[in-house]
Amino acid sequence: MSQFPRLTEPLALRHKVLRNRITFGAHTANMSEGGLPGEQFGAYLLERAIGGAGMIVAEPMPVHRTGVLTRGNFLAEDDTVIPAFRKIVEPVQNAGAVVLQQLYHVGAHGDSDLSYQPHWGPSGLPSYHDSDGSHAMTEPEIEEMIAAFIAAAVRCHKAGFDGVEIWAAYHSLLEQFWTPWSNRRDDQWGGSLENRTRMSMRILEGVRRACGEDFIVGMSVSSSAVPVLSATEALTEIVALHDTTGHLDYVTCGSGGYMDFENLMPTFAVGEKLTVSTTEVLKRELTHAKVQAESGIRTPENAETVLSSGEADLVAIVRGQIADPHLARKVTEGRPEDIRGCISCNQMCWGRRSRDYWISCLINPSAGREHVWGGDRFVKTDTPKRVLVIGAGPAGLEAARVAAERGHVVEIHEASTMIGGQFRLAGEQPRRAQIIDLMDWYERQLDKLGVKVMLNSYLDAEDLQEVEFDEVILATGSLPDEDATQRWFPQLGPLPGSEHGNVYAPEEVMRRDARLGDSVIVYDEGGNMRGIGTAWHLAEAGKQVTIVTPDPYVGKELARTSADIPIRARLAQLGVSFITESAIAAWHGQGATVRNLLDGSEQEIAASALVMATTNRAFDPISTEIEERNPLLIGDAAAPRQAPYAFYEGRKAGLEIGGAK
Repeated sequence: MSQFPRLTEPLALRHKVLRNRITFGAHTANMSEGGLPGEQFGAYLLERAIGGAGMIVAEPMPVHRTGVLTRGNFLAEDDTVIPAFRKIVEPVQNAGAVVLQQLYHVGAHGDSDLSYQPHWGPSGLPSYHDSDGSHAMTEPEIEEMIAAFIAAAVRCHKAGFDGVEIWAAYHSLLEQFWTPWSNRRDDQWGGSLENRTRMSMRILEGVRRACGEDFIVGMSVSSSAVPVLSATEALTEIVALHDTTGHLDYVTCGSGGYMDFENLMPTFAVGEKLTVSTTEVLKRELTHAKVQAESGIRTPENAETVLSSGEADLVAIVRGQIADPHLARKVTEGRPEDIRGCISCNQMCWGRRSRDYWISCLINPSAGREHVWGGDRFVKTDTPKRVLVIGAGPAGLEAARVAAERGHVVEIHEASTMIGGQFRLAGEQPRRAQIIDLMDWYERQLDKLGVKVMLNSYLDAEDLQEVEFDEVILATGSLPDEDATQRWFPQLGPLPGSEHGNVYAPEEVMRRDARLGDSVIVYDEGGNMRGIGTAWHLAEAGKQVTIVTPDPYVGKELARTSADIPIRARLAQLGVSFITESAIAAWHGQGATVRNLLDGSEQEIAASALVMATTNRAFDPISTEIEERNPLLIGDAAAPRQAPYAFYEGRKAGLEIGGAK
């Protein structure tokens, strides 16, 4: 506990005392059932309360029909949410957490597919969420919106929430009114600072009157480098004006927004602790409200640094507590080494939300499945078994860990010299060392659990005849396609000219087994980090790199995580050339013929090596030979996919051994 004295210090907000300064901040989990919170969302929040979070801010509630943004949003303007929320609020409070709900409206940045309403905003400007324009609100509509915010807060009060957080971040509706660029009105709602803040001040005062003095009221804002938005000085002046009312109990500051989305939920491609320069100023200027920092505060060490340096009063760690719901409890118990650190990938949190699914986590597949799997807490089996796991990639590691957590005796064999498989190689790419940290975590956990880890150990079918195990799990992974066949060039078959040599898979490059020369073509068929990260690695090493992709832009699959924008920018800065909507027609040993998939035109690109990031093939050398052992085939050994599904199948396998769920 002494390692994090500020982080574990209680903090008073109105009538409540937070047991520590760690908040599980508001985010869209997208888990509603018919617009109501149900068992899934309740279990999701409860797991973080059991995990020790001091405060939890539940998923933002749209306050008005024009603000619906996802399929999983809770019902707006509807009292039926009150009893449904009460069922999930009380268990969270009983587990020791203070719980609030965020109230939001996105303003001009709506989604017509979901709301089927005009996007309401101050001045009728374009949406930065879709390609639509917005509706300039009339004065009666502004009054309607103010009443909607207050009514939503009253519903939260009736549902038993300890307070609400008013959303004014990311250039949402309230910030659109604050910002002269987006607020071009010439009536009492535009022009002067008093006019531009009139709406939010009315909401703040109305919520306090309607919900009473023993109700926490926070406000969410964000810092942004976009020139037309509020700089730190202007934002501080606005927040300070609200603070003078005495109604505002805390302000939480995020980063980015709809106009600079890559900073809103920053991935590994962006720096950490993005908002502390702003929160430090807010903390100095505010006299009543506490200041919370969020955005890129991933670890307890980061959080303690922010608090102890006086840059904030409390911290919101969201993705860190999605990855490890017991982060806060492990901090207070003095065992931070047991925290499974977020790897800042965004693949299953924002990546799933961006496609309008409920969220999960790449390294914690129990996220969103707490109501089925019981979170990341494991029930000991009554029938311990001897379990053999072959392969120490993500699927094998997670299967071994979970089986051992449940009391099984586990042995894992890995043919390589290190655990992690191809996922460890990904950790060698630029800015992805968090993956290596995760592998270190697995080594610590497996050691604590008594799992026997055998490296440089390749087991074949004959070897398995000589060992006695109750369960055999095959997690042998996948291998690059030797033919380098291209999905979007099916008529071509195996790559013409591969016999000339100097053709490699990304894994060979990252293992440093490839002799590349000075210029390299990377054919990226997946649009993800396997190809893009390898190109980045080569460019950082000084190679002249050309990326060829059949997609319309480089990093297409990364767009769902928001990592694509900063990575493309970095690649451009390093001089990497992009050729899109194209494929490799032939390799000539010292260059390639690149064919445009739209018009069939061809060009010759000189290069000393070609890296083919095409679809892998499953590596399963023994399952058919040991059918009598009923082996369980998981991860890439079953079918090559991205890492989340390997972790998921590993968790599932570990839970199912011995008759668990």
